[in-house]
Amino acid sequence: MKFAIIGPPQSGKSTLFSAITGQPLDAAHARLEQIATVSVPDSRLDYLAEIYKPKKYTPAHLEFLDIPGVSLAGSDGPQEFRKTMNSVRRCDGIVMVVRGFASDSVVTYRDRIDPKADIDELHAELIFADLEQVMNRIEKLEKSTLKPTKTRDAELRELAMMQRVKEALEKEHPVSGAIHNDEERGIAGSFGFLTLKPVIVVVNVGEDAINKPAPFTHDHSAATIALAAEIEAEISQLEEADRPTFLADLGLTEPARMRLIRTCYEAVGLVSFLTCGEDEVRAWTIFKDTEAVEAAGKIHSDIQRGFIRAETVAFDDLKAAGDMRGAKSANKVRLEPKHYIVKDGDIINFRFNV
Repeated sequence: MKFAIIGPPQSGKSTLFSAITGQPLDAAHARLEQIATVSVPDSRLDYLAEIYKPKKYTPAHLEFLDIPGVSLAGSDGPQEFRKTMNSVRRCDGIVMVVRGFASDSVVTYRDRIDPKADIDELHAELIFADLEQVMNRIEKLEKSTLKPTKTRDAELRELAMMQRVKEALEKEHPVSGAIHNDEERGIAGSFGFLTLKPVIVVVNVGEDAINKPAPFTHDHSAATIALAAEIEAEISQLEEADRPTFLADLGLTEPARMRLIRTCYEAVGLVSFLTCGEDEVRAWTIFKDTEAVEAAGKIHSDIQRGFIRAETVAFDDLKAAGDMRGAKSANKVRLEPKHYIVKDGDIINFRFNV
């Protein structure tokens, strides 16, 4: 899964990318797209690693794509913004970064520090970009449906959907609210509509606001998070042993970027089931409501094909019992059938025969 990081110039977007990925901030790359793979923090996996001392530790991962900032203040700004959105359409979610900090050394965008106004402007541009795409598609469908072709019925259904989507966008509502069934979700997904994607809003604040809640919430976002990107980038460059003291001085229990990564993971509907042993402890990424037999296929197709049962224990039950042996003694380990819906944090050993 991939998240695009977008925001106005001087919002701290690239600094946040550096903080999330642990890569040093490189001003020379500020005008280039950058991509990196990031581990999803999971204390449950850390606990299992302490128990099993495995040879290999494999967390879940997300990708983050840093999109160059485009000023919408100029006459050509909106058009340049639309061009950058081509890359965003290929992503699964969006992180919008806006400035909420004061600094005499950093030029302000539009001569203001107003994160709510910046978010409203970005959201409006996503609406306009989707609306442009929808209107182009409607024009093509209106012409093609005049002909008696084999695909005409399907195109008429798509046309009705696109007209509904157009009405929603014209009311400044996202595409997601105008989709009614799986067929329409499939069609909409193929267009990569921007307002169909989950959005995480990040307000980049100063050090004096680190422990304060976000100054506003955004109606069309999955979450709004306040963090200090510059501080987070500094933390990411520290030696592991030095981080706890630095965090304690700031009144933090963990870097805010870790909360952001987990929020992104959840926003696209992902959960993790876990496997553990002396060879490896691992988090396997699946979508919510995935059945056990499908989850088994994540590990290997042979396990899915020869599925018998999923030997399952909830992480909290295992932790309360101390280890797997204790969980079995406490009757917390269950044998689940193929249609069992895997829960986030389930520790599973699949029984199979091929």
